[in-house]
Amino acid sequence: MRIVFMGPPGAGKGTQAALLSHELGIPHISTGDIFRANVTDGTPLGKQAQSYMDAGEYVPDGVTNAMVRDRLTHEDAQPGFILDGYPRTVEQVGELDAMLRSDGTKIDSVIELTVDVDVVVDRLIRRSAEQGRTDDTEDVLRRRLQVYSEQTAPLIELYQSRDLLVQVNGLGDIAAVTAAIVLAVNS
Repeated sequence: MRIVFMGPPGAGKGTQAALLSHELGIPHISTGDIFRANVTDGTPLGKQAQSYMDAGEYVPDGVTNAMVRDRLTHEDAQPGFILDGYPRTVEQVGELDAMLRSDGTKIDSVIELTVDVDVVVDRLIRRSAEQGRTDDTEDVLRRRLQVYSEQTAPLIELYQSRDLLVQVNGLGDIAAVTAAIVLAVNS
């Protein structure tokens, strides 16, 4: 299976993707992990990404797409994968479609973890306090959630029009959310 996970910061994508990855025996591919691995390994793409990150800028789509394309060629991703954090733009959706088309495959399902914004803000504030991150104020967190909503709305509509989108309530017991996701991808 080839699955895309979507949801706002704090929705539990990382947790749920890791659990589903174990359940299905396919890798959980996070763009954050790909960035860190490329930077740590000093790859040419990692050096490019680092220069943007050091300047406080977003890593351009071209670099991100190249990193994802490379990661999807690894042997463990051949039977399938779970993408977390990619695609984030309509242009990246087109690039992902082209990558998969060249392999004769396609996305099977897009799981959107839906959450109540107030609950997520409380969750993120607690998490940032536990991690000692003083920059994650309520205003900053609400802005990040607003930006996520604005940027991903077109992707939600696009995947919905392709009949690939499955919305799962991301709040509640972790095991119950996982069970709902497994049921969704198997139906």
